[in-house]
Amino acid sequence: MRRIRKEFQGRPTPISHLERLSDKIGTGVQIYVKREDLNHTGAHKLNHCMGEALLAKYMGKKKVIAETGAGQHGVALATAAAYFGLECDIYMGAVDIKKQAPNVARMKILGANVIEVTDGLQTLKEAVDAAFKAYAAEYNDAIYCIGSVLGPHPFPMMVRDFQSVVGIEAREQFIEMTGELPDAIVACVGGGSNAIGLFSGFLNDPVDIYGVEPLGRGTALGDHAASLKYGTEGIMHGFNSIMLKDENGEPAPVYSVASGLDYPSSGPEHAFLHDLGRVKYDVVDDNETIDAFFELSRMEGIIPAIESSHAVAYAMKLAKSMKKGSILVNLSGRGDKDMDYIIEKYGIR
Repeated sequence: MRRIRKEFQGRPTPISHLERLSDKIGTGVQIYVKREDLNHTGAHKLNHCMGEALLAKYMGKKKVIAETGAGQHGVALATAAAYFGLECDIYMGAVDIKKQAPNVARMKILGANVIEVTDGLQTLKEAVDAAFKAYAAEYNDAIYCIGSVLGPHPFPMMVRDFQSVVGIEAREQFIEMTGELPDAIVACVGGGSNAIGLFSGFLNDPVDIYGVEPLGRGTALGDHAASLKYGTEGIMHGFNSIMLKDENGEPAPVYSVASGLDYPSSGPEHAFLHDLGRVKYDVVDDNETIDAFFELSRMEGIIPAIESSHAVAYAMKLAKSMKKGSILVNLSGRGDKDMDYIIEKYGIR
């Protein structure tokens, strides 16, 4: 695994100091980003996909099965399958297929079979439903490679352990760069894999930790996907966590401008950290997110994924409220996959 990360993934990924953006905010607070956008395939997802595919190979499986929302997990798993010579089936909601056409093309080029899911809202939850159903029929020859810290044990633990490389690297790198720990760390949270990867390196340190959920269009049910902020305890997809529910207690419809965050629950370890009070889970809306997308692109020459832009937006707000110190953001992915969608919906600002 170490050899794969070094020779194939391009790890360790660097930390970048956002000097111009920090200066523009003007409070003296310095913002840094952990550059998971520079990980091979453009996001943090390959960290666990290479581990899951290595496990599949070790177990003698012939196929990997997964769901994807924004497409980054699908691309990462298709990449891992090609690396190890495995078949790959990726289930993806019809809405997300339209929004994330570049990633759909990448998956197909890598040899994956992309299966369109047309049930329900045709987004991430339905893709998970379809992938679980497929796995139940093929478990002898296939392994299910979940895309986040979700599902029944051991999936949340396994994905967290593979993603912990982000936090381990970031802690060492930040101390080497600055001589001290950051005052705060920030990551976006959908299912929560990139966040738990960063958080796991700092949980025992005197560092403020913030998980950022999508407020979307507003606080009304169906207009956001902020399960930890507005949800209650519930069970879905084989795990107990905090989830958004409809009037019947079933998973509620959710929305986010980021396809990778539109899920009605979050990983059970995030629910645990929420209830402990160790991590503060807060929200930013679509407009704040898109503003941050353009601000980071123009000020620093880094085009972030829409998912990561939620964390950048929150860090900018946090920097304005702090009088001194430093913030480390997990820049979980790059925005190549989102550019066509952004231009079509928002134009060039």
